[in-house]
Amino acid sequence: MKFPHDFLFGAASAAYQIEGAWNEDGKGITNWDAFSKIPGKTFEGTNGDVAIDHYHRYPEDIKLMAEMGLESYRFSISWARIIPDGDGAINEKGIQFYNNIIDECLKYGIVPFVTLYHWDLPQALEDKGGWINKDIVNAFARYAEICYKAFGDRVKHWITFNETVVFCTLGYLNGAHPPGYVNDAKKYFQATHHVFVAHARVIQIYKSLKQYGEIGITHVFNPAYGVDEKEENQQAAFHANNYQTFWYYDPILKGEYPTYVIDALREKELTPDWNEEELALLREMAGNNDFIGLNYYQPARVIKIDEPAESIAMDRDKSTGRPGNPSFDSYYRTVMMDDKVYTKWGWEISAEGFMQGLRMIKDRYGDVKLYITENGLGDEDPIIEGEIVDVPRIKYIEEHLRAVKLAIQEGINLKGYYAWSVIDLLSWLNGYKKQYGFIYVDHKNNLERRKKLSFHWYKHIIATRGEEL
Repeated sequence: MKFPHDFLFGAASAAYQIEGAWNEDGKGITNWDAFSKIPGKTFEGTNGDVAIDHYHRYPEDIKLMAEMGLESYRFSISWARIIPDGDGAINEKGIQFYNNIIDECLKYGIVPFVTLYHWDLPQALEDKGGWINKDIVNAFARYAEICYKAFGDRVKHWITFNETVVFCTLGYLNGAHPPGYVNDAKKYFQATHHVFVAHARVIQIYKSLKQYGEIGITHVFNPAYGVDEKEENQQAAFHANNYQTFWYYDPILKGEYPTYVIDALREKELTPDWNEEELALLREMAGNNDFIGLNYYQPARVIKIDEPAESIAMDRDKSTGRPGNPSFDSYYRTVMMDDKVYTKWGWEISAEGFMQGLRMIKDRYGDVKLYITENGLGDEDPIIEGEIVDVPRIKYIEEHLRAVKLAIQEGINLKGYYAWSVIDLLSWLNGYKKQYGFIYVDHKNNLERRKKLSFHWYKHIIATRGEEL
C-alpha cells in the first residue's frame, strides 16, 4: 500500500526555536525572550536571540525542504512579530516576513501549514496576566483575524494553538516555563479555559471570513495506560486520560468538559471562573473544527500512588518528559518499565502505544480528521567521517509511519504526517544538545546547514509514498 495522494508528508518547526532576530524589524519582546535570560532557566543560558537565524536564512532552508521533497511545511507565526505589544499597532515588517516565508514555500509547491500560537506570547500581555486574564481572548482573536486577512489567500491550513497541556502545565504547575508559577492549580485550569475559549472565538472568525481552508488545534497526544491489569492502576490510567487528554479534547470536539474532572474541581474549589456565554461558545463551535493535530512522542505508563507526593516544582532537568513524576494531585505517577524501549532522554519508543491511542480517539470522538503534527526522535546525532549518521531517527520515524499506514487501513481518518523537526533547532530549555532535525546546523561553523542520513531517507519515503514501509 502506498499512502493516499491526499496524505501530506511534511515536517515542522516553531518561530522561537528557529527564527532569531529577536528584536529586529519592529518585533516585540516575548515571554520566552524574557524568561530565557533568567539565570539557570535554560541549558548553558541558551536563548532564541539568534536561534538558527532562519529569519535571515529562510530561502536556503526552504530550498533544502524542497530538495527533500517536503509536500508541506508546518511553521508558527510569532505574535510579537505581527503585533509587538500583543494588542496594539501592526508591524508591517512582520507581515512582510511571513508573506516571504509563505511565498517561498509556494514557489516550490510546498503547502504552508501555519500555527498561530506556539508558546511565544508578547511579554506586554504576560505582564497583564497572560492566559489567566480574560482580556487575552479578545487580543488573540484580533491577532488571528489580522493573520487570516494577511495570509489567508495563500494559507489554507491553520492551527490555533500548539500543546496547551505543555505550556499551561509547565507554566502554572511546574514553574519550568513562563510565567513560572509553581503548584497553582487554580491558575492552571483558568488558563486552559481561556485558551479553549480563544480557540473557539478564532474558529468562529475564520468561518465567518469564508476563506475555504481548514482550521483546528494541535494537542499533545500522550495516552495513558496502567502498568498492569490491577484495578487501581487501570483507574490511574482512567484518571490520567481524563486530566491529560479528555480535558483538552472534549471542549474542542464535544463542546463540554469531562464530568469526571469537573466534579473533582468543584469539590476542590478549582473550577475556572467562566460564564454561560463562554460555555455556550464552546458548545456552538465544537462541530466547526476541521481537524485535530496530534503531537505524539510517547505514551504514559501510570501507577496509582497512595502516599502524598513530593512537591512538583521542577527545575530544567526534571521537566524533560522523562517518566517518574507524580501528577499534580498526587493521584498517580508515570513510571519507566523494564520491558519497554527508551530514548537517551527517557522517552518511551512505542508505535503500539500510538496505535492504541488512535483507537481510543476514534472510539470517543468518532471519525474526526487527524494530522500527526509532530513526531520524531530527540538524540545526540553521531558524526562519522563527516557524515551525520542518524540511524536511530530513521528507525523511530519508520516505526511510527508503519503505524500511521496501519491506522489508515483500519479506517482512522489520518491525512498527514509532520516530522519534528525539519531542521535542528533550539530545544526550549535544553539548548542545542537535543537534536531532532533532518538538517544539521553546525554551531561551530557559522550555522552551516548539512543534510543528515535521515534527509535522504525521508526524501525516498516521500518519493515512493511509503510503499516500501
